[in-house]
Amino acid sequence: MSESNFIVERNRLIAIIAAVAILTSGLTFGLIKVSGGLAAKAGNAITVTGSASTSATADNAVWTLNVQEMTPTVSAAVKKVENSVVALQDYLTKGGITASQIELGAISTSANEEYLNGSATGRILSYRANRTVIVRSKDVQLIQKLSNGIGEVLQTGVNVYNFGPAYYVSNLNELRPKLMAEAMKDAKVRADSITKAVGGKAGSVLAVRSGPIQVTTPDSTDRSAGGIYDVTTINKTITATVSVDFKTK
Repeated sequence: MSESNFIVERNRLIAIIAAVAILTSGLTFGLIKVSGGLAAKAGNAITVTGSASTSATADNAVWTLNVQEMTPTVSAAVKKVENSVVALQDYLTKGGITASQIELGAISTSANEEYLNGSATGRILSYRANRTVIVRSKDVQLIQKLSNGIGEVLQTGVNVYNFGPAYYVSNLNELRPKLMAEAMKDAKVRADSITKAVGGKAGSVLAVRSGPIQVTTPDSTDRSAGGIYDVTTINKTITATVSVDFKTK
């Protein structure tokens, strides 16, 4: 290679190295600026969860029972179920339930087939008849009492399956906005405490996300992303949560 060609190649290499150095420094500076911007954005807000709870008493009950009888013939099974339902209604009305509060479902029947080694033989052993009885009442204490005393009917030979009363709070829609407001106040208190501890201050609200209402048994810690509505007890705890983004100062 001639001396002149050597000089040209050396200058070209020096130019490439300089360009790479400039590009690298530019990217580094840009990344520093971007990361600094993200840090500043994160440092200007705080997300806090607030909650509020209240005790509530169910004021509506739905009690589902199922009468089931089994006999050698369909007609006998239907007749026996009808008589058993009358006996159950008698227990309910004597206990204080009115006829208008009792809802009777249709009678259904099914055959109990004989199976040998997992295969049906085609022989019918017996027939089963069912009828659902639903009781609706706002006297939840009475429903609870009658449900607990259903053994009185069972002792007479009537086959009643007690699925237990379901207890509901009818004014949940009225409680929800009040609890949400209290949860917002709780979130503000928490945000103030956290920011104060690091020398800052919680400012205006940037965003709010409300969580589902949790209706649980008293003192329960159960929570669900989709919300819980426990119906097994008369006394309940209702909880609301909110997630709030506050601007920090």
